[in-house]
Amino acid sequence: MTKQIWLNLPVKDVAKSKTFFSKIGFSFNEQHDTPSSTCMLVGDGNFVVMLFEESLFTSFSQNKLTDTQSSSEILISIDAESKEEVDALAEKIELAGGNLFSRPAENQGWMYGCGFADLDGHRWNVLYMDFSKMPK
Repeated sequence: MTKQIWLNLPVKDVAKSKTFFSKIGFSFNEQHDTPSSTCMLVGDGNFVVMLFEESLFTSFSQNKLTDTQSSSEILISIDAESKEEVDALAEKIELAGGNLFSRPAENQGWMYGCGFADLDGHRWNVLYMDFSKMPK
């Protein structure tokens, strides 16, 4: 069936978004850069997140954009290898201009994470999960 899946996100300013995500450690496939879009790579498997200028995004989706200041359409979760990695990423996010809406903390006794909103208000979740402590 499918060979790959991409996540597409609308952004107000592609260059500013690329700078933000670069500062917090994401990489980009420069071959797919245009003034109105960029191809961000996430994780070891190079999961693709396409960042599209808002008007280009709406031309594809043929739908209105969600107001990310008052509602969420998606929560994007990424894993971390340790609590220290969560803390380091949270610090980078704040320094790069992101908004931590949930500071790093333990959750349910086996997860440690934080939540942040990027420059366009899209919400992300960073989690370290210690499966040895997961309730059975």
